[in-house]
Amino acid sequence: MTDSRMQRGQKWLEELLRLTKTPAQVQVEKHATLSLAEQEDESEPDSYWLTIDETNLTPAQIQALIGVDGSALDAIQYLANTTVNLGQTPEEQAAYTVELAGYRVRRQAELLEMAQYAAEQVRLTGREFELKSLSAAERRQVHTFLKDFTDLETYSRGKEPDRRLVVRLI
Repeated sequence: MTDSRMQRGQKWLEELLRLTKTPAQVQVEKHATLSLAEQEDESEPDSYWLTIDETNLTPAQIQALIGVDGSALDAIQYLANTTVNLGQTPEEQAAYTVELAGYRVRRQAELLEMAQYAAEQVRLTGREFELKSLSAAERRQVHTFLKDFTDLETYSRGKEPDRRLVVRLI
């Protein structure tokens, strides 16, 4: 089961790259979930990282695939998750993260830093703190980073494209 999900994601992304005449291979690996609670939740689909090999790509191709603030990479990832899981049973579905040139790893570190800063500010001031300019996937990551803080809660406010994540004391 795991191998077929990994292969489906890899084949889909490699075909997309081929169709766009982008000379790159894709490495795939199963990725650990972010928290112990998620690991215990068997309803969560397995998570795989689809890493685009940048070896044969020009800087312009890398920038085009990442896009402004990761928007192109987010779109590719959204399409991968939607398309590859289409028509699959829940057991056969998976969560795919598309990575290129270390963008996701760097961004995850930035998001963790933002989440920690927001938590500190809320605890220091007692006032809620808003994080702006995050994609839906990034808001989910910050929610996940902060969900184990028992004195804080997070929620989203507003409508796209001006949706914000709010952190506040419980």
